[in-house]
Amino acid sequence: MHFSPILGFHILAGTLGMLSGFVAVFLRKGSRRHGLAGNVFVVSMLGLSASGVYLAIMKSQPGNILGGTLTFYLVATAWMTARRRDGEPGMFDWGAMLVISAVGACQLTLGTEAALSPTGLKYGYSPGPYFFMGSVAVLAATGDIRMLVRRGISGTPRIARHLWRMCFALFIAAASIFLARQHVFPDLLRRTGVLIGLSFLPLALMIFWLVRIRFTSAYKTKKRSPVMAGLEPSLSAR
Repeated sequence: MHFSPILGFHILAGTLGMLSGFVAVFLRKGSRRHGLAGNVFVVSMLGLSASGVYLAIMKSQPGNILGGTLTFYLVATAWMTARRRDGEPGMFDWGAMLVISAVGACQLTLGTEAALSPTGLKYGYSPGPYFFMGSVAVLAATGDIRMLVRRGISGTPRIARHLWRMCFALFIAAASIFLARQHVFPDLLRRTGVLIGLSFLPLALMIFWLVRIRFTSAYKTKKRSPVMAGLEPSLSAR
């Protein structure tokens, strides 16, 4: 059987992205090792999503094209949020907002078509996944518009923007591996629920860090310390 080099790259990028993503989540935020793991995660996830979109185009899978584009957008905009210290938006942000708005519109349209379809499916998917991913895209687009209107983002909102986008991209990758492809894993992992736990762990971590960042005084105190001050320049936190 012919093995596509693009598929091999896709699998390798997904493996590296998953490992580096979970490592970065549990490392001290702002540390050198956290930044290194975060950089590996960004490069791997961009490669994973880009190759995924290419494979989906070759197989005529609109749902996967949109999902891969959403993942690429989330990682790219999260990385740019961390990279740009002054918070000033540019052409990249305008282009990203237009792309994710189109993705959201397509997802919601396909979800509506699936709901109205006699089979309840559109391109093999029920309305739920389309509406869920479409809602995330609309949420991201709304955040982009607010940032563009305010001419930038800084402080806690900047960290939160970076964090939730990176974590949700990790969730998409984890669900694509552990949830959608449970058949490739040992039966023990399927029966014990480990695969489901790994799939939703990024979302749980995202909620934990968002609450910690936005609502706890402990984080605000730490953020003034030298260690947390290092989070703003590198900002590879999830």
